[in-house]
Amino acid sequence: MKKLLAMTAVAALTMAASVSAQEGEAIYNKACQVCHSMGVAGAPKAHDAAQWEPRLAKGMDALLASVKGGLNAMPPGGMCTDCTDEDYKKAIEFMSK
Repeated sequence: MKKLLAMTAVAALTMAASVSAQEGEAIYNKACQVCHSMGVAGAPKAHDAAQWEPRLAKGMDALLASVKGGLNAMPPGGMCTDCTDEDYKKAIEFMSK
């Protein structure tokens, strides 16, 4: 019984880790594309290097602070209610390339 319980716990932790670790493109598709695909309300368009260059020059910490605190029409956290700081960074990296 203890062995089964331990194996179940390991399986649950493994699945939880894979669910919480999101890829940049997946995050973009679920939460960012609504605004960043067309540049809604001044949002920098995904994959438009010229629009992202001045933002990237501020550094990732500044970009992360903008996402988490909201900026202009973007609400705090953007449209991602379950993103971690690492998820936001991956989404920014995906959109800015």
